[in-house]
Amino acid sequence: MAGAVVAAALTVTTLYAPAAAAPVENNRPEGKSLVVLGDSFTANYPKFFSATKECLHAPTSWPTRLSERMGVAGTPDFVDVSCSGSTISTGDGWWLVHEVAEAAKQQAFGPETEVIAIQTGMNDVWARNSTATMITSLQPCVFNLVDGCGLEAAEQGRFTDYRNVTGKVYANRIREAVTYMRYYAPNARIMLVGYPELFPPAQEHVCVNVLGAGQVVQPRGRAVTEYLDRLDIAQRDAAELLKLEFVDIRSVTAGHGLCAADPWLNGFFDPAADVAGMPFHPSTRGDEVTAETVYERIRR
Repeated sequence: MAGAVVAAALTVTTLYAPAAAAPVENNRPEGKSLVVLGDSFTANYPKFFSATKECLHAPTSWPTRLSERMGVAGTPDFVDVSCSGSTISTGDGWWLVHEVAEAAKQQAFGPETEVIAIQTGMNDVWARNSTATMITSLQPCVFNLVDGCGLEAAEQGRFTDYRNVTGKVYANRIREAVTYMRYYAPNARIMLVGYPELFPPAQEHVCVNVLGAGQVVQPRGRAVTEYLDRLDIAQRDAAELLKLEFVDIRSVTAGHGLCAADPWLNGFFDPAADVAGMPFHPSTRGDEVTAETVYERIRR
């Protein structure tokens, strides 16, 4: 049976949430109305603010805002297992499969589950011969004004390998988790939520606002924008391959990236966004726009 097969795949989560916590075939929970899984763009809470390994969520995060619009905020009908630093399936941290197991432990999946929203992939490693991620590439590439961060940086191992970011690879990485959730929450709409615009597509340079006084600019930043462009396409294609709903956040946040005059992402202590907000992540306004966009999709 498909459910049993996928449940077996979740045994890799025993360190975080035992497989026994998954729904029991003859005693399934009813499920929760809204279930959210994702990374720091979802939780919007930097782990270095917490002395524990607990996955915390900002009160202004888009899942919280979405739960308010759906009328389930602060109730058991809302489960948010997103975690800053999480990936789909790479690295030694929290994976999508761990989040699924944690949500199952909270009896999130069942016939009454209405919406499952997933936002993930930004932190992943995309090559077998490299451990570079978007975050680990900041110092050797993005902020490296000597060597730059052009397309060659991926081959040099200084930037995460955008060349392997495809819809097929993305779909294969999330397939088991999606199959599991679809089996135990057969009536749920499963939505793959895209990322906001950090930089315009194909832009050569990348930059970030600092202190409201100026910008740090990397004139040779094509590897960054190529990665973000390919990740957006991969999410769209994966959603089509797996018959998920894709929620386009990039288009509704266009013109409000990190270098914009009216940014909806945080720079470094930039008063134009949230002064104390997590750099490179959505501001309060950015979270509001994401929540509203997902909500409008739900209402269709």
